[in-house]
Amino acid sequence: MKKLLITLLIPCCAIAVDAQTKKPVAKKTVSTVAAPVKFASTMDSASYAFGMSMAASLKNGGLKTLNYDLLMKGFKAEFSGQKTALTQQSAEKAIGNTFKTVSQAKYAGIIAEGKQFLDNNKKTAGVQSTASGLQYLVLTQGTGTKPGPTDSVLVHYKGTLISGKQFDSSYDRGEPITLTLNGVIPGWTEGMQLMSTGSKYKFFIPYQLAYGERGAGPDIPPYSTLIFEIELLKVNGK
Repeated sequence: MKKLLITLLIPCCAIAVDAQTKKPVAKKTVSTVAAPVKFASTMDSASYAFGMSMAASLKNGGLKTLNYDLLMKGFKAEFSGQKTALTQQSAEKAIGNTFKTVSQAKYAGIIAEGKQFLDNNKKTAGVQSTASGLQYLVLTQGTGTKPGPTDSVLVHYKGTLISGKQFDSSYDRGEPITLTLNGVIPGWTEGMQLMSTGSKYKFFIPYQLAYGERGAGPDIPPYSTLIFEIELLKVNGK
């Protein structure tokens, strides 16, 4: 063991002595200032401006970097009418997946909070779950007609975030609302078909069955898990 320590120390000492005998080498500084750009025409300045505008828009969308070489290749191919390496469909899919990844990273906290809430909530007595991930609690069980997926219904409801913050209520407005089940969020479409007229259910809706990655207005952030109390007053039919 002592021999091993000695053999390890010898190179270290040699390096230290050598470092003392040599003059320190000044570190080179890398300039971050962009090289001057010369514009020979209005088209030149406009072309540069287009690049600035595109970059600003992409940055506002959450992107921090791109493969600039492939960016220019795709730009030139499309602009000059050449055959592109991606079809329009695959290009749109790539862009959509990229922004989805960026968005999920930005709202990772809300996504995790919603998942944890639903995982805990499904253990609550009386709460039932469907295959889609929708959870519900029967508050009052009615005995009337159940609506179909395209039926018009008359309902009273209240909506809150999992924090308890209310964002909408027909009760507060003092008037129920008529809506069609194929024109609402998927969680409502699925959940209300479980209800008989006269029922009141409490729904716990994961973001995938609510407003998804876009949210809704200033009160419902993207990827929000929502809670609705819904009272089915009447099935109007198709």
